[in-house]
Amino acid sequence: MDVQRKLEILADAAKYDASCASSGSEKRDSSDGKGMGSTAPGMGICHSYAPDGRCISLLKVLLTNACNYDCLYCVNRASSNVPRARFTIDEVVKLTLDFYRRNYIEGLFLSSGIIRSPDYTMEQVVGVARKLREEHHFRGYIHLKTIPDADDALIAEAGRYADRLSINIEMPEETSLQQFAPEKDVRAIRRTMGRLRLKLDEAEDSRSARTKARPQRFAPAGQSTQMIVGADSASDHTILHTSSNLYGSYKLRRVYYSAFSPIPDASRALPLVQPPLLREHRLYQADWLMRFYGFDVAEIVDDSAMLPLDIDPKLAWALRNRDRFPLDINRASREELLRVPGFGTKTVERIIATRRTTTIRVADLARLHVPQKKALPFIVLSDHRPAPHRLDAAGLIERFKPKATQLGFGF
Repeated sequence: MDVQRKLEILADAAKYDASCASSGSEKRDSSDGKGMGSTAPGMGICHSYAPDGRCISLLKVLLTNACNYDCLYCVNRASSNVPRARFTIDEVVKLTLDFYRRNYIEGLFLSSGIIRSPDYTMEQVVGVARKLREEHHFRGYIHLKTIPDADDALIAEAGRYADRLSINIEMPEETSLQQFAPEKDVRAIRRTMGRLRLKLDEAEDSRSARTKARPQRFAPAGQSTQMIVGADSASDHTILHTSSNLYGSYKLRRVYYSAFSPIPDASRALPLVQPPLLREHRLYQADWLMRFYGFDVAEIVDDSAMLPLDIDPKLAWALRNRDRFPLDINRASREELLRVPGFGTKTVERIIATRRTTTIRVADLARLHVPQKKALPFIVLSDHRPAPHRLDAAGLIERFKPKATQLGFGF
């Protein structure tokens, strides 16, 4: 099989893994003439975004889609009737360098099916990163998928070469993982996450220590994971509770939510249709509320409940807590402002900076990038106070429902 055909198979097989963001990478460039590649701003096909808005284009492939495991939700499971292919280490290295030279990519996302053993598979994955970094001095972004229960020395080596490591927890509940992926062990997955956190903490301590020794490098963009949404009966509350636990226990940078997509020759244990993509979107919005807006899971969604699909979770919270509004934005704390529908984190910072020198009025909202339609019923300004019972007016929720083109995270 030629490399082009392998690329067609293994790039397509990798599309189901959503956890390939590039946020948090180090800025490295080749201006010294000694390296190749960059994570600094550049041109290319953009697939993900860094926190400062930079677009990072990635070659996203599997080393192989052959796998010893028979996970029911996976198109690459052992019993699946799909074309199989496997790259050699040199083939992935050459593809990455060739794609970079053509300005198609700025980095690599590499995962793999489990073949022979976790250690053997992890050694192959690490071998690609090792060759790119040491032999070709590639300084672009590298994200490696970590194999559960691989040898500690291999994980340490992966962290030296990769910007980010990830290991997919797959299902929000252990019972679901046992049902759909019996060869996988959630305790092994969490054990590996714990080992990654320890190494990340050690690297952070070495960077903060005031010594002349060179700081230890280990996956500066941290670790991430992915959960499949809709393959089992787990509620949104269960999913978000699991995510909250993962963030707290393992200091994950991101949890990715991937709506289950029906696959060929699927097991009867799986649903026949995929969940609405809007559910995935609402979970991402709720995740944002937990990470950046100070919300707890219990505030976002009740036990065993689902997020409403017709309005975003922040607006839903505000309508359940109408006694907290309207809020005087010229006096409110940062924590209170973050809970106003329509206020994003940057908007709140602009409001706080502006009110140090002047009183904010309705005319100032456009300059502060405040969506007036959503925010005005919840706020008090020097020249605006919403009418009594405005939040109880008939049709209010209907008026707030977004159009399909308005879905986003600026809430």
